[in-house]
Amino acid sequence: MPAGGRPTVRSRRLGAALRQYRQAAKLDQPQAAEVIASSQARISRLETGHVTARVIEVRLLLDAYGVEDQEVRLKLEELAKHSKNRGWWLEHAAHLRPDYVDHIALEDDATYIREWQTAMVPGLLQTPAYAEAVVAGGPHYIDPERVAQLVKVRMGRQAKIAEGGASYTAILWEAVVAHPLVDVEIHREQLAAILEIGKRKNVTVQVLPFSAGVLAGYSPSFYSFSFDDEPTAEAVAMDNLRGTSVLEGPEDLAAYANAFDLLRSSALAPDASARLIRGVLRGLKEDTS
Repeated sequence: MPAGGRPTVRSRRLGAALRQYRQAAKLDQPQAAEVIASSQARISRLETGHVTARVIEVRLLLDAYGVEDQEVRLKLEELAKHSKNRGWWLEHAAHLRPDYVDHIALEDDATYIREWQTAMVPGLLQTPAYAEAVVAGGPHYIDPERVAQLVKVRMGRQAKIAEGGASYTAILWEAVVAHPLVDVEIHREQLAAILEIGKRKNVTVQVLPFSAGVLAGYSPSFYSFSFDDEPTAEAVAMDNLRGTSVLEGPEDLAAYANAFDLLRSSALAPDASARLIRGVLRGLKEDTS
């Protein structure tokens, strides 16, 4: 059973794929159960991610479903092998909401991460000082010890990008850059950090300017994740006051992929975005001199 008695992101992804291929093969759960000499209940729990399929079960089921694509088979076998692996973030689990754990797991597995932010600098770009300020300044009181743990986790998330483990594209509304939510000195340091991080080959930072008008209200902030060689969205996450919601339905994924493409095409190019950020940074320096 996945750790904690609840489906993990990896076990859910594996289960959803197995269900998709079973349905495409026009087999029902009792027929699938016969393939692995088990029960319909086990197939149901495999497909919901409440239990993790063994590699041999994955192979037998994919054979029965007629799935011959070796890349697909290898991907699902890898999910079966690693669905119970402890991520680096689990040492902080006592300080994290379960839905945030799911978000980090998606991020850690992703090959492409895309993000649209309307209000604050994305966590994957935040400096420690900025992260501390926004975590501590939220609508709910957080104990200073937990604030420190959350900041540490946020910095840990950035290792994936720093090491080139994923391609990351962030689109920021101009308000994120132009209107500090934190102390001006912290904001200045943050803007300088964005410029440096944006120089990495696997990172693209674009700014959606105020001149884009109502387009900034087209969609709330969201993240999309891809897990293959192509940047096709396979999961979308959105933060809210109660936690993080993850969407995986085909229609939802298509809608958010289209939204991101529209926002990206309307945003300034990376070079022009960097010039805008540098201009704001110069203005902040002049205001405080």
